[in-house]
Amino acid sequence: MKRKYNCIELFAGSGGLGTGFANSGFNIISANDIWKAAGETYVANHPNVKYVVKDIAELTGNELLDGTGYKKSDVDVIIGGPPCQGFSTLGKRFIDDPRNKLFKEYVRLVDDIKPKLFVMENVSGILSMEGGKVLENILKSFNDIGYKLEYRLLNAAEYGVPQQRERTIFIGTRTDVKIRYPKKTHTLTNEKGLIPALTLWDAIGDLPQSDDEEIKEYTCEPKNDYQKKIRNGATILVNHKPPTHNQKAINMMKYIPMGKSAWDVEDTMPKEYMPTSGYGNTYARLNANEPGMTITRNFACISSSRCIHPYLNRGLTAREAARIQSYPDNYIFKGSKSDIHLQIGNSVPPILASKIADTISEMLDESEK
Repeated sequence: MKRKYNCIELFAGSGGLGTGFANSGFNIISANDIWKAAGETYVANHPNVKYVVKDIAELTGNELLDGTGYKKSDVDVIIGGPPCQGFSTLGKRFIDDPRNKLFKEYVRLVDDIKPKLFVMENVSGILSMEGGKVLENILKSFNDIGYKLEYRLLNAAEYGVPQQRERTIFIGTRTDVKIRYPKKTHTLTNEKGLIPALTLWDAIGDLPQSDDEEIKEYTCEPKNDYQKKIRNGATILVNHKPPTHNQKAINMMKYIPMGKSAWDVEDTMPKEYMPTSGYGNTYARLNANEPGMTITRNFACISSSRCIHPYLNRGLTAREAARIQSYPDNYIFKGSKSDIHLQIGNSVPPILASKIADTISEMLDESEK
């Protein structure tokens, strides 16, 4: 019987990365974040995981393991994504710069626990920050504690997630195993042998549609395999309350066709409905027939991102955004509205995480031979 590998999640948030690893058979021993509301979400969906709500700078490997029945040598992999805002090399040595504190703490805990492998997720821009100096320092920091590592830019849409979301994935190991990445399963460019990328409507087309009413029951059967999978046995809908907008915004949205923004229809929209400021990707309606745009915390705020529903005159609900992020429908988000939006927007899509986890499992299998 195949061994179940053990995992710790740092900067866990609401658990997108951990959910993917759990779905691929990993045993999540413990998780950490300083954010209480995200911890409540994590525990509500992963009740058997020890979740430590604490500043990572004050955390030790032993504290993550206390009371779990596991010791450091039992930990096969550490996963997590230190926030990118901390990365800077200006003025000081990278590892000494206080702005890089969170990354430094991630490295410290990897060094403390010494898992066979680690997975670190970050934004696509990290590869070019400060002319590549940030990347160079990340590689050196892990090399200095005995890990070889590689990095790759992955687009979630090419791995079965209905969203264009590029993220840098670092994989490191202190074993001799060859580092590998999951193979693409879906295509944005009609590549032969791959499945066409899932669209926004593939993801949310079966959800009850209302401009202003929270509908908590499904009104139709799932229409495709993605929808069947993502319902995951749920019988009621949670976190599906439509965002509210003022009357001017509602009137404006009526004039915006699918895939276009208010700025594209400036000549035909009544001037009293036009926004007074904004960018090309704001006040914009999503295209039902393409993968969703990158989900951020602003998925309900039409003045901050491209997030108008393809057919309704409102931004996205939390459940629609969670669907686009590939969270299952029975995944319940806790906290205030802004907490929930940030949890969803900051997540690694669980389906992408699961594809990465499958590859990590293969590498661990190989390291044990």
